[in-house]
Amino acid sequence: MNVALHSEAYGPWYGYLMSQVLDELVKLLALEQLEHNLFRGQSQDLGWGLVFGGQVLGQALSAAVQTVPSDRAVHSLHGYFLRPGIASKSIVYDVDRIRDGKSFTTRRVVAIQDGRPIFNLSASFQLKEEGFDHQFEMPESQSPDGLKNEVQRWAERLDGIPEKYQPMVLAERPIEIRAVDPVDPLKPEAKPANHKLWVRADGTLSDDHALHCYLLAYCSDFGFMTTAMRPHKATWLDKSMQVASIDHAMWFHRPFRMDEWLLHSIDSPSASGARGLVRGSFFTKDGTLVASTAQEGLIRERG
Repeated sequence: MNVALHSEAYGPWYGYLMSQVLDELVKLLALEQLEHNLFRGQSQDLGWGLVFGGQVLGQALSAAVQTVPSDRAVHSLHGYFLRPGIASKSIVYDVDRIRDGKSFTTRRVVAIQDGRPIFNLSASFQLKEEGFDHQFEMPESQSPDGLKNEVQRWAERLDGIPEKYQPMVLAERPIEIRAVDPVDPLKPEAKPANHKLWVRADGTLSDDHALHCYLLAYCSDFGFMTTAMRPHKATWLDKSMQVASIDHAMWFHRPFRMDEWLLHSIDSPSASGARGLVRGSFFTKDGTLVASTAQEGLIRERG
């Protein structure tokens, strides 16, 4: 790891230890303010030329947060992916300040590229309040210790991966991901429609809770829709498959840190009509439920 060399524009994120790719992601999420309600974000190419859905999700949330009083934290978001984004181009985020109430604040964000909306987001923020407290128990899971991360697993199967995908699968990641029961993408076997992923940022982050929320939104799209494909022996490497996120929702329950291990426990209750539904829960290592997720996506077999 090396020290992130941020300018003072990055405020509370300045000077923390993180890998270069995590530093780059944090800068992408910071955004440039163009006008009172307009922000611009650059794009990160993960190797396939299109913008990763988690990036747009994280940047849209960042734009919304920058128009909300600091004493209000995000508790839910709902978004729709409208068009593919091009990774070589920047994205403009237009924030609509829909409501500022006594306890709740609501924002709507439209992500625009080449003059057309590619994503829209609604997010709600709340003052901190005390109330009832209960949660589901964390499911049993193997510890992340001893599990291989994605890059290590791909490196073992490199001979069977098309050459054009090799730089992408071996690239350094800002978020380390360790799957508990991974599918072999080259020889997939039918597995139950559930999946567990341990995730953690590759470095030490500041205490700014908003940053941790952006990063959780970013990584919540990894390995999500593919859970609906597990029973059908299908993977994203299969050229006959067309896979894309349609919508995405998150609820933030309790404080957490993205530079500590979180378990994303995912299941897919249904797949039909060329769409799959997935839902998930993020837990800390001690079993605290910190966020819930849901997504519907396209999983179409091309004729």
